[in-house]
Amino acid sequence: QVQLVESGGDSVQPGGSLRLSCAASGYSYSSYSMGWFRQVSGKEREGVATIRSDGGANYADSVKGRFTISQDSATNTLYLQMNRLKPEDTAMYYCAAAQGTYLGLGYNWWRRIGYWGQGTQVTVSS
Repeated sequence: QVQLVESGGDSVQPGGSLRLSCAASGYSYSSYSMGWFRQVSGKEREGVATIRSDGGANYADSVKGRFTISQDSATNTLYLQMNRLKPEDTAMYYCAAAQGTYLGLGYNWWRRIGYWGQGTQVTVSS
């Protein structure tokens, strides 16, 4: 049974930084892609960044140059380093894992195929 547990969400001021973590268990790490998604109430969940076991990554245009996705294979932990945060980054952030090497950011694919955590709230406000 795949389990994903996110942590690290908080309230920060614009321009600040946060690092989100996702502790993963119950699957063979090398055969999965993982990603971070976010959702604002009333809107569809959107892809933020994805990564696969060989280190290949993909980012949404809105976060390129500010966010970095990474993974620690020794501890099966996924990270999202978020710098220069903006109020529009405010959302619930979710971790996802799916078998294969897919790096697309489309929510529909991940919703059908992937496993999901419960989310961690990030609020950017002055």
